[in-house]
Amino acid sequence: MKLKQFVNDKELWDDFCTYIDTSISQQHRSLEQADNQVIFYRMQGAITALRRLKHLKSEINNGSK
Repeated sequence: MKLKQFVNDKELWDDFCTYIDTSISQQHRSLEQADNQVIFYRMQGAITALRRLKHLKSEINNGSK
């Protein structure tokens, strides 16, 4: 499956976004319990990367014009 097909398949995209939201929630829980500054920053980076994945649809569709 091509990336454009993936992001434009509503059911598949919605499931993917749900997975991303769950992963972000897990990272937030871990972030709250972090006692090491390096781990804290890594988790912040992971959350940022996951949030960027949620914007993948608009990047793919806007980039193909």
